[in-house]
Amino acid sequence: MGIAAVVLIAAVSAWAYDHGKRDMIAEGVRVGGVDVGGMNADQARTKLREQLLTRLQRPIVAAYEGRRVELSARRAGVAVNVEQAVDDAVARSREGSFVSRVARDVTGGSVSADIQPRVVYSRLAVAHFVAQVGDGFDRPARDASIDFSPTSLEPVTGQDGATVERRPLRRAIVHALMDAGASNTIAVRARITRPKVTTAQLAAKYPVVITVDRSSFRLRLWKHLKLDKTYTIAVGMAGLETPSGVYTINDKQVDPYWHVPNSAWAGDLAGQVIPPGPSNPIKARWMGIYAGAGIHGTTDVSSLGSAASHGCIRMAIPDVIDLYDRTPIGTTVYIA
Repeated sequence: MGIAAVVLIAAVSAWAYDHGKRDMIAEGVRVGGVDVGGMNADQARTKLREQLLTRLQRPIVAAYEGRRVELSARRAGVAVNVEQAVDDAVARSREGSFVSRVARDVTGGSVSADIQPRVVYSRLAVAHFVAQVGDGFDRPARDASIDFSPTSLEPVTGQDGATVERRPLRRAIVHALMDAGASNTIAVRARITRPKVTTAQLAAKYPVVITVDRSSFRLRLWKHLKLDKTYTIAVGMAGLETPSGVYTINDKQVDPYWHVPNSAWAGDLAGQVIPPGPSNPIKARWMGIYAGAGIHGTTDVSSLGSAASHGCIRMAIPDVIDLYDRTPIGTTVYIA
């Protein structure tokens, strides 16, 4: 037999050997990290469904400061094309000539390849999950404030806030959904936000504060959160109580006119406007607070220290003039 004939027979044998392995996956080939080397297509499909799909079906967990939110694979609409992944693995194994493939098998060679399967997911579900995590973990900064009481102004320390960084979170979720080898727990990143008002700025924010203690008939004036002066007052009688709450001085007048409320207690004067003079009970100064109630002077000094007014806060005339000069428009008034 001639050399040519021997070569021909060897070539045909090699081709036949290679053709018989046309659905075999070369050693060293992986799909999504799962070793399928040395398997035929059917075996590879079975293994990938058992291992790859199981790993991709795990929930994705977003974690932040001890709190966790889960995105299930079902909700995310995760699916993987196993058929295509196996076809790609076979195609990668079949690259080159049949001669090189046979030589690789005979010598125990391998193909170093990790085929990434085609994973699909619902973009809408991921967007909703990112919004859910952001809304749940976002924390607005809290400005420093004042805890008001009739006899004290206690500073309340502000707090930093946090805003979830949405774009990095979305990228991390997509990576975890598509890569079975990636961690399914995502550490959420957040940007720290600072309060607009710090404790150190409170005195500047509240340069003047008035507190009214209806039970003890005392009005206190505070300057830069420190007690400056205390005055004796009268407050509203039963049924016409001075309103409690936090207000501001919104109107200031010297020798004010009295705009009589349309109330039953006003009698025939209801709705009238009374100019300064003996018939006008609002003396010297007026500092409006809320819904017709305000701070004003009175000549009825015997009423001070009691609940005697129709809702306003009465002061002795020298006191109301003194307070007026110390109190700008916008001053906070706390009534308890």
